[in-house]
Amino acid sequence: MQEHTGRPTAYSRVTLTRIMTAVDVNLYGTVHGGVIMKFIDDVAGAAAARHTGGTAVTASIDEILFLEPLRVGDLVHAYAQVNWTGSTSMEVGVRLVAQRWDEVADPVVVATAYLVFVAVDAEGKPRPVPPVVPDSPENEGRWREAEIRREHRLARREAIQQHRQK
Repeated sequence: MQEHTGRPTAYSRVTLTRIMTAVDVNLYGTVHGGVIMKFIDDVAGAAAARHTGGTAVTASIDEILFLEPLRVGDLVHAYAQVNWTGSTSMEVGVRLVAQRWDEVADPVVVATAYLVFVAVDAEGKPRPVPPVVPDSPENEGRWREAEIRREHRLARREAIQQHRQK
């Protein structure tokens, strides 16, 4: 197996920005959750691909918190970075921040999410991921929190498998 050199957290950082439009709204007049989810997956996928230097696919979405509604006209910035890496998988953290088009106010965090990606080769088989090297105390904390989420994912999967075998 090829040995990878570690990459600092900053290496994977990606920002995408878009304006929410009338085609993005639900029946309540706010941006549809599915539109937000796709935007989150897009930016997380870009960060994962940047970190791995190739294709990475979404394996799971650990958590999405919708904190504030988005509206037509809002300018939304999606920030993503790789928080943790395993041998072929990685966790990507995402934060969405909105600037309201009709207010002079500070930007507001509207959503956060954690997604797991797996790096794959041309045949779709998992391939090694370069280690992420936390480059600040804040990113060291994100690494530790990602390990907690991973432990919970694995424990939940095991508990469900045991229950199904009964």
